[in-house]
Amino acid sequence: MARIFFGFAVADGMFAGDCTIIRRALSVEEAIKMIGGEFVEPCLNPSHTATIAVMRARFGIDVPIPATPPRVELAIGDSVVVMSVRGLSRLTDRHEYTEEEVAKATFAFSVYTVSGIDPAA
Repeated sequence: MARIFFGFAVADGMFAGDCTIIRRALSVEEAIKMIGGEFVEPCLNPSHTATIAVMRARFGIDVPIPATPPRVELAIGDSVVVMSVRGLSRLTDRHEYTEEEVAKATFAFSVYTVSGIDPAA
């Protein structure tokens, strides 16, 4: 059975070997529907407290936050729904954004699905 993960970013290490990935932008409503599913596995970093607060307050998304971010390896058919933050500069002198910075940011939702093995490989 295909799995659906939910996180704030996509990492290269989520994909095992060569594969074909389909990315599709989601409306907030589509994302909330997918994230609210029974079999969604949160892969959030608990240290991202300001982003988690916005996830809950602005979008009404309340998923369990793992004590440590799990290692995710997507197989064919698996997806990861990503709530990405837009409008924040890269942090260079600290680890976390302030609540005020995150409140001014915008957010976009996308789903990345592993559709198969890369035919060019």
